[in-house]
Amino acid sequence: MKQRTLANTVKAKGVGLHTGHKSIMTLRPAPVNTGICFRRIDVNPVVAFPVSPSLVKETMLCTTIVQERESERIKIATIEHLMSALAGVGIDNLYIDITADEVPIMDGSASHFIFLLQAAGVKLQNAPKKFIRINKEIEVTNDKGGVAKFMPYNGFRLNFSIEFDHPAFDQTAEKMTLEFSSTSYFKEVSRARTFGFVKDMETLRAQNLGLGAGLHNAIGLDDNGVVNQEGLRDKDEFVRHKILDAVGDLYMAGHPIIGEFTAHKSGHALNNQLLRALMADTSAYEVVTYEDGEPPIQYGSSKILI
Repeated sequence: MKQRTLANTVKAKGVGLHTGHKSIMTLRPAPVNTGICFRRIDVNPVVAFPVSPSLVKETMLCTTIVQERESERIKIATIEHLMSALAGVGIDNLYIDITADEVPIMDGSASHFIFLLQAAGVKLQNAPKKFIRINKEIEVTNDKGGVAKFMPYNGFRLNFSIEFDHPAFDQTAEKMTLEFSSTSYFKEVSRARTFGFVKDMETLRAQNLGLGAGLHNAIGLDDNGVVNQEGLRDKDEFVRHKILDAVGDLYMAGHPIIGEFTAHKSGHALNNQLLRALMADTSAYEVVTYEDGEPPIQYGSSKILI
């Protein structure tokens, strides 16, 4: 299996979920072994963010990468849905140029990003695709009952369970397992939207969060249930979105993971903590390729250019 980039450049514009800032985002092909690299092109000089777990410095309601420049903190917020889409399509190398401090939220899921990637087309590159294979169990916890861990597994399996004391969650599954492939990702989780509680909006906006949020790009929940007129896209949309987030957060490792991920009440902070714990123990993983055989993760083959 070879590394992948885009066949063509593609652009999107939209509004950030938390900042409310408008931005134009340009996805450009990148050479082999570049990895995924965000670039803030609205600052001078341009600031690059080659994805890495260590770049994640803020995890309040989203995953935010930060570069320090002199006394200034340059940020790009809410990268997880785009990163999730890139993992779903199997993109290894890409430049992401953005004109503001937050990735556009689009409809609150990964589906618009997948459409962009498929519209641009996928190009195979002359280098083997790299994977991170988990060799032993790694587990992290937090003081809120959250747990996240990796285990060895010949594939990429995600097990996620959530726990919310709210009527809407009584009518939906609170746990799910995804055997990851492009097909299962597109079908099972890519359309699941982010969600939030209406009663929290005033507090969030006082903290300059949720300034671009609305029922057009998120599921809103009041004391009784879902506010959105169209309802849920799937009865298990909440836990499906948490898996969507986890796929994106874990792709910050820089390569697809071969292993099993299990989480309960986890979020962006704990997902990132798990990646950092993994990278800190060099005996816990190895980087592998499958030049002479089929990898245990399958990616779609439509619209691929050689």
